[in-house]
Amino acid sequence: MGRGKIEIKRIENANSRQVTFSKRRAGLLKKAKELAILCDAEVAVIIFSNTGKLFEFASSGMKKTLSRYDKCSQGTPEIALVEHKAEKQDSKEADNLKDEIAKLQMKQLQLLGKDLTSLSLKELQLLEQQLNEGLLSVKEKKEQLLMEQLEQSRVQEQRAMLENETLRRQVQELRGFFPSTARPVQSYLECYAVERKNPLMNHSIPSPDVTCNCTVEKGDSDTTLYLGLPSDCHKRKKPERETHSNDSESQLGLL
Repeated sequence: MGRGKIEIKRIENANSRQVTFSKRRAGLLKKAKELAILCDAEVAVIIFSNTGKLFEFASSGMKKTLSRYDKCSQGTPEIALVEHKAEKQDSKEADNLKDEIAKLQMKQLQLLGKDLTSLSLKELQLLEQQLNEGLLSVKEKKEQLLMEQLEQSRVQEQRAMLENETLRRQVQELRGFFPSTARPVQSYLECYAVERKNPLMNHSIPSPDVTCNCTVEKGDSDTTLYLGLPSDCHKRKKPERETHSNDSESQLGLL
């Protein structure tokens, strides 16, 4: 027994109206999805309920479908069709590039020794051969760089040896301008030797007329140096001592 026809009009009962809306909305969105998949069509569905809620479905993105609709409604359909074909071709190229990137990433992981479960024996042998060839090329490049560095070091060493030889010759030429003397040159301390007997002499600086070209006795020299007296004073004191000694001797003779 078939299902009876339903009169298409507004359902008065609120609960029945809400149940019918939910069921038919789900069916409509399901049919739109199936239509987009089966027929490769670009489908977009927008639904607003009586309470203001939004329900939508878009097979290629709502903004993209709406922009295409605006172009078709404003311009000629032929231009819109050409633009759609170009966009579709661009999307296919983008998908192909994504697939290639995924394959390259997988190959890179396999070269690093990861994710090898999907490889067969022949593929593993080919991968091993590729790794060996790459390792040999890396070693050759490494040896080449080491040889270049060694050659640079040798060149720098030869330059340093030439500079040293040039400097040695210059030193020999400079020595030739100064004749060598058989007598060794005395140092400053040997020429001007100072004997320090009393620590007080370090603080006294004798004047030239006290110490130069004068002969004094030992007893008076220390006093003269310590007091800083001139040499004339010492000469005056010496006759006085001599007269005093003569007087004392005459007195002893009278006694």
